[in-house]
Amino acid sequence: YKSLMLPTHQTSQRPSSMCADTTHQSASEPQLISLGWREWVSLPDLGILFIKSKVDTGARTSALHAYFVESYHADGEHRIRFGIHPNQNDIETNIICDAAVLEERTITDSGGHAECRFVIQTTVVMGDLHRMIEITLTNRDTMKFRLLLGRTALSNLYSVNPAASYLLGKP
Repeated sequence: YKSLMLPTHQTSQRPSSMCADTTHQSASEPQLISLGWREWVSLPDLGILFIKSKVDTGARTSALHAYFVESYHADGEHRIRFGIHPNQNDIETNIICDAAVLEERTITDSGGHAECRFVIQTTVVMGDLHRMIEITLTNRDTMKFRLLLGRTALSNLYSVNPAASYLLGKP
């Protein structure tokens, strides 16, 4: 092998102030819970006991499959009624859900297509942890997973192991 000598005015070394060791967690940082790239979750506020989810750190917002959505107002509150097929490859099983609308938001998918979606807030259960998250509703009939968990649902609590699946088991 040939070795390459750098001229003395060029250096491959950075000043020590720029090379802080960030490999060790400080005592004040919380320990993150490991998730696989797919996990079982529960959405108890919506009556969904178990649903497979794809954990997607590339997506900011979580998305739940809804094969129909009906908007209505009750007691001055904007609400939606929607149906989901919670199981992959099963359009016979359905759950009819009802939730308050948090807002309507334009979401751009990975293909660059923008869609206006209803946003709801609901409890998600992963393992033993309950957490309130925002979820958009969209038709995911062509997608393998009925629920996509985006990074805002995971923030500050979870890390993702892309080589693992179902690390938390069923809630």
